[in-house]
Amino acid sequence: MSPDPLPLAERLARQIASGGPISVAHYMAEANQHYYGTRDPLGAEGDFTTAPEISQMFGELIGLAIADIWMRSGRRGQAAYVELGPGRGTLASDALRAMARAAFAPPVHFVETSPALRGRQQALLPTVIHHDTIASLPEQRPLLVVANEFFDALPVRQCIRVGDEWRERVLLAREEPGRFIPVAGYRRIESGLPPIAADAPDGAILESPMAGAEIAYALAQRIARQGGAAILIDYGYEGPALGDTLQAVKAHQFADPFADPGEVDLTTHVDFTMLGNMARQAGLRVHGPVGQGDFLRQLGIDARAAQLAATAPDRADEVQAAAHRLTDADAMGALFKVMAWTHPDWADPAGFEG
Repeated sequence: MSPDPLPLAERLARQIASGGPISVAHYMAEANQHYYGTRDPLGAEGDFTTAPEISQMFGELIGLAIADIWMRSGRRGQAAYVELGPGRGTLASDALRAMARAAFAPPVHFVETSPALRGRQQALLPTVIHHDTIASLPEQRPLLVVANEFFDALPVRQCIRVGDEWRERVLLAREEPGRFIPVAGYRRIESGLPPIAADAPDGAILESPMAGAEIAYALAQRIARQGGAAILIDYGYEGPALGDTLQAVKAHQFADPFADPGEVDLTTHVDFTMLGNMARQAGLRVHGPVGQGDFLRQLGIDARAAQLAATAPDRADEVQAAAHRLTDADAMGALFKVMAWTHPDWADPAGFEG
């Protein structure tokens, strides 16, 4: 089937004209599928920069944490390294280099649907095996999973309080091309809301990360069956909580999330309580969440930064600036959080002490 030649915004406007308002979750899913499928959004020339692109230290420390879990768990089986939403492959490249120092060279599996990013990943890591979903990941070996800024890009359902009712937040097309407006839908939501919904004020918004919960639970079940661990890094909170966290970024600036769908990066803050609950339901042990800054410091980022600065004195200021950006509370250190899951028979991960 040939791709639809109409721009995404026009296709969504036509869907609304023919079938009525679309949910925020549907809008976000369509927009991000198009966005990630048609470009490399990372770096100075793109729309945003992730931690692995800031410094090699991030990926190296993640790799050492993964290798440490594997070694202290008895070097079990032919464990696979799995990354969800691996960007350009930078994190994996740095992590694998660090793992190799521990004599650990696992096969690499990426869950990635973007053709543009798959090409970048294959060029950097020629032996990588790609998957469209976690369903096709290896079934006969432990999985050591990393997900950095993966769950934030998954669609969420938004509900809005209208008087004494909750309704799904939906979108209508505005007269101006490419722009949409969120409104309360007509259908009342009767069930599935957390206790905090009962006393919420009029106009309050509650986000339900159903897609993230489904993927998290399926992944946790795989680790429970096969062994292994997961390290999840994202910006987020411990929910449930009220609030609209949907945001758009373009060219490293905030943008209107309801304009130009498919041409901006849409994300929401991640509910780490939900991620932990999914893992516990599958029988895994949960560690954290902790702030990214505390996590990286416990893994030794300060010592690694000093080592890199001593090796390349002309880059010392750059290395220290990167370390501060990754760990300072007013940068990425507090907003970004880290959680780990481990199989009950596997060792506890480093980075979560205290």
